[in-house]
Amino acid sequence: MTERKKVVVVSPDQNQMRIDKALCLEEEGVSRSRLQKLLKEGNVLVNQKPVKPSFRLQTGDTVCVYIPESQPVSVIAESIPLDILYEDEFLLIVNKPQGMVVHPAPGHTEHTLVNAVMAHCGEGLSGINGELRPGIVHRIDKDTSGALVICKDDRTHQNLAEQLKEHTIHRLYHAVVHGNIKEDQGCVNAPVGRHPTDRKRMSVHSKSGRHAVTHYQVLERYHGRFTHIQCRLETGRTHQIRVHMASIGHPLAGDFLYNKNGGNPYHLPGQALHARVLGFQHPATGKYLEVSAPFPESFLELLEKLKMIK
Repeated sequence: MTERKKVVVVSPDQNQMRIDKALCLEEEGVSRSRLQKLLKEGNVLVNQKPVKPSFRLQTGDTVCVYIPESQPVSVIAESIPLDILYEDEFLLIVNKPQGMVVHPAPGHTEHTLVNAVMAHCGEGLSGINGELRPGIVHRIDKDTSGALVICKDDRTHQNLAEQLKEHTIHRLYHAVVHGNIKEDQGCVNAPVGRHPTDRKRMSVHSKSGRHAVTHYQVLERYHGRFTHIQCRLETGRTHQIRVHMASIGHPLAGDFLYNKNGGNPYHLPGQALHARVLGFQHPATGKYLEVSAPFPESFLELLEKLKMIK
């Protein structure tokens, strides 16, 4: 595997700037997350010494960056039907079905959304996130359905990654939660990080939690037993809506990870959570693009059953 080497001398306007931020400005088309990974792996040297992503530069420092070339994708393309909500030469937005994993992982390289997208797009996918996640700039959980964007080139990927970082992408989710939410709307502002004892779960009590904000609005209440809500994500942490709603005593219906004692009276295939609306500034045209993903049958059937509660 070959690699690209770049040497930069820090200018006065970069004095005291974090190195990961400075490199983002220098390395167009390389995501900040990838640069942070390069830093952690020792592929970035300042004055011939490896540094952390938080390192502050000084005028005159010599920065040497080694960027390995992206490895060719080895995941097998599979002819799996896609529910495409929008597509052009730069990106496509799909309505991911509940139960489908977004991207392969070691030991599990088949029947994912990436396998399906590779068959649809061929080699026309961004490579910033590596060989197992071509085109993937954000994810939704296996048992969450709804809108997800796929990038066809690195420039589009970088632009959308920046919009995600700046929290300017509009994301609305619909969910059904246990219990009666009394207020018509509210906000959960609590950091989300890995659970201190259960590595499969996230928690608002993690010592390494990251800033996370979820705004919610009640759409309908069902006799005090369930509530249909709409959630707007201000941030996008792993399991964010699931963790936040469980933290205020209203776990999602069908969420067996965060509501182990809640039962499953409606035989749900997973958490009742759907990424309904996705909107952002198109990286190529600069115009606002928004799509709405139709609800899956399981979600609509649940709402019909809840209307029958007496």
